Amino acid sequence: MDAVVDAGVPVRILVTGATGFVGNALCAHLYKLGHGVTVIVRRPAAEAGPYDVISIPRIEPQTDWSSALRGVDVVVHLAARVHLMNDASSDPVLEYRKENVETTLNLARQAAMQAVGRFVYLSSVKTNGELTLPGVLFRETATPNPKDPYGRSKCEAEDGLRQLCKEGRMDLVIIRPPLVYGPGVKANFAALMRAVQRGWPLPLGSVRNRRSLVALGNLVDFIATTIEHPNAANQTFLVSDGHDISTPDLVRGLARAAGLSARLVPVPVWALKAGAALVGKSEALQRLCGNLQVDISKARALLGWEPPLTVEQGLLQAMESIRTP
Repeated sequence: MDAVVDAGVPVRILVTGATGFVGNALCAHLYKLGHGVTVIVRRPAAEAGPYDVISIPRIEPQTDWSSALRGVDVVVHLAARVHLMNDASSDPVLEYRKENVETTLNLARQAAMQAVGRFVYLSSVKTNGELTLPGVLFRETATPNPKDPYGRSKCEAEDGLRQLCKEGRMDLVIIRPPLVYGPGVKANFAALMRAVQRGWPLPLGSVRNRRSLVALGNLVDFIATTIEHPNAANQTFLVSDGHDISTPDLVRGLARAAGLSARLVPVPVWALKAGAALVGKSEALQRLCGNLQVDISKARALLGWEPPLTVEQGLLQAMESIRTP
């Protein structure tokens, strides 16, 4: 279909997950670009700020989106049940499918009925898989190979969205980021930053791997690009900083950003794996020691996109956000 957004022309954009790590930064960026931004919140906000705020207490497969979608040109769907290291749900598969598949497709169907022009879906590299072989990069053309309920739910949502948009006039953009870091990051990456900041010795000096990451500023810029670019219609993209690093290099980069020296202890990887298995942390260690690389040549060629932030700049922004006064 024809481009739904002319580059540089303000449009009305609905953002779900707007109060989250990515959503906060994205809404601010879109507003700075001059777009109208409608955000979805669970509770009415006392101060709306520069955005139009719509309260929807529960986002579920039966949610009525009609009032939120009125006058909207583009939907950016960030809200999801995220990957949990220790999922306490009695049926994680059911919960992931309910929140990440059924809820997503319900929103997309209603968006298509309201003549929304473009639906931008934040998926995950976990649709491709968990690890790459040395020198082998994930590409958009590869057969999906999700390994856990979260990855499978994202993959299923992608398939459902493609079929839905194929049948109508709304076009679709799917974005698969790897680990996203930046101001406000939580979970394991935040723990690693705090360990570096406190000068703790880390037993990662012998790790030899390559991993793709994406700085929050780079991901936000890429999402904004796909909102406006006509070549993004009905495409799937992998996105990253465009420069892969090892885990020891990541630690060194965080230390430099904090004005410190990295304290890396050369413990053999086999010993790390044995210790992690004993304490039930094998999955977390896999993220530190394994390879996961993505190819962003499609985004570069089709959209002319280049990451605006270097890895060094992204790590500096992340570390500055946790520095104590």
